Amino acid sequence: MTQKTQTPSVEESYDASKIQILEGLDAVRKRPGMYIGSTSLPGLHHLVYEIVDNSIDEAMAGYCDTIEVELLPGNIVRVSDNGRGIPTEIHPKAGVSTVEVVLTKLHAGGKFGDGAYKVSGGLHGVGVSVVNALSEMLKVEVHRDGKHHFMEFRRGVPLAPLKVLGPSKKRGTIVTFLADKTIFDTLEYRFDLLAARLRELAFLNKGVKITLRDTRDEKDPKESVFQYKGGIVEFVKHLTDKKNPIQKKVFYASGQRENIQIEVALEYCDTYNDQIFTFANAIHTREGGTHLEGFRAALTRAINEYKKKLQYDKKMEEPLTGDDVREGLTAVVAILLPNPQFEGQTKMKLGNGEVKGIVQSFVYEKLCEYFEENPTDTKRIIEKCIQAASARLAAKKARDLVRRKSALEGGGLPGKLADCTSRDPAYSELFIVEGDSAGGSAKQGRNRHFQAILPLKGKITNVEKAKIDRVLSDAEISALITALGTGIGEDFDISKIRYHKIIIMTDADVDGAHIQTLILTFFFRYMPKVIEEGYLYIARPPLYLITKGKEKFYAYSDEEKNQIVQNLGTEKYQIQRYKGLGEMNPEQLWETTMAPENRVLLQVSMDDAVIADETFVILMGDEVEPRRRFIEKNAKKVENLDL
Repeated sequence: MTQKTQTPSVEESYDASKIQILEGLDAVRKRPGMYIGSTSLPGLHHLVYEIVDNSIDEAMAGYCDTIEVELLPGNIVRVSDNGRGIPTEIHPKAGVSTVEVVLTKLHAGGKFGDGAYKVSGGLHGVGVSVVNALSEMLKVEVHRDGKHHFMEFRRGVPLAPLKVLGPSKKRGTIVTFLADKTIFDTLEYRFDLLAARLRELAFLNKGVKITLRDTRDEKDPKESVFQYKGGIVEFVKHLTDKKNPIQKKVFYASGQRENIQIEVALEYCDTYNDQIFTFANAIHTREGGTHLEGFRAALTRAINEYKKKLQYDKKMEEPLTGDDVREGLTAVVAILLPNPQFEGQTKMKLGNGEVKGIVQSFVYEKLCEYFEENPTDTKRIIEKCIQAASARLAAKKARDLVRRKSALEGGGLPGKLADCTSRDPAYSELFIVEGDSAGGSAKQGRNRHFQAILPLKGKITNVEKAKIDRVLSDAEISALITALGTGIGEDFDISKIRYHKIIIMTDADVDGAHIQTLILTFFFRYMPKVIEEGYLYIARPPLYLITKGKEKFYAYSDEEKNQIVQNLGTEKYQIQRYKGLGEMNPEQLWETTMAPENRVLLQVSMDDAVIADETFVILMGDEVEPRRRFIEKNAKKVENLDL
């Protein structure tokens, strides 16, 4: 978020009296999921975000412009900033140093009441204390008042009171911690996952330099530096870099209404999907909330008003819907507010009721000004929205046709689907199989109780290049949508999904990889919630069958094949290279690729939505040159290419 230009208040105002204590740490280790969401990979990374958010609070207050996050050998994390440093004096109520209070007391921080921060991301004030409680080791260094202070903890318990190591000419806080392996499923941090969050924070805080450094592998260190003077305008340009914008310039507006600071940037492209990133106090509200509702309402109202004003009603009388005006839209909405109400500690959704009307009024007013001052862009945007509406109406007819056809045929499921007998989605699996031959083997080899098979004929429509009406007219996609039961577009409802494991099973060749990518593109663009909920998987069939007499060995890579051959030594053996799933008989397909106890499944995740969007645009979009560069850059990473 943009830093304010006025001079910050006197640093001494951030002292022990500003730190309020609400309650202790007792429950954190017993129920960590209540505070960080989970003890799996997302929860582990949440520890880093909690510490970084404190540094960002200092940046938003105007006291910090440099933040460093380091992944050290042994999965130790160090976060440092050049902010004011945690107050070190004895806390008036606790009788110990304020550093110890902040690190050991839940809900202790400068974010409550008349605290040190007017706005902050760490609403609950549990950040650093929860990290401390869930860490095997945590060290904190504070450079403040000309002194270098130090304190160390083990699983939240201080080893000694805060001490002074010596003089210091620096200022800021350094937190070094090792997550507790008895609590977390894994301690392996993902560089790309952290980079995605830190990049967002750099976009939201103009000029702040954020460095991510990974020295866990001393032979292959990594470093990314994020610093953007253009703020969220640069964010939008980054998001649309591989697309074709239809505007001459990015729409940008910022201002303050009723103690809420609002920033909005948006740009339309000639694509068919929208991307809207919303933030509240630099926290990425992935599930939206009242600020998103206000933005959407303002956008729909403003465009419909100018559609009428510019006499486009003669072309289409029907009002444009929210889906119509968001097609091809890329937007960033960021607000700062004093008392945010997030849903849960993981802060996925903003709940402040008053925010919707404030954001709606502000965005509507600024959009109208933009439309008046940029008539060419306005006409292009409205024409784009009208085209989207036409496609929506055609898609509605296609959906209605599918419904009527299903009703006439009875049952409502596609005829090519070999469904499972189980009606429990949590237990049911759907295999999306390439071709009738492999589909036949899969149907014979499966466990009918919980495994359903949907064979797809040929390659489905590339949804990156197609409007929704064309997507729905594809018989294979239509069958897939019907089989899943969620609906699509405005009808989509993830709670109605019929399978919690949707497994893409294609041949291990170029065609199979292409079909796999087409299916992934469909889910990413039209059913991203399926990916977010962890329901989408890719099956990994074996590449080789090695037989020695009656013994058989399956290899899933060249390395695995070579190892098996090496183990067999000079004994006679035969190697069969599988060109496709259809070459396996039902028993082989079951025991290698479908049996839960043997199979290898890769879960599809979306750690970085920005990078994922960019990759799909490059690989599946119209532009040839970016695709060529991408292939050249990544060619060396290809381990197995079957031509």
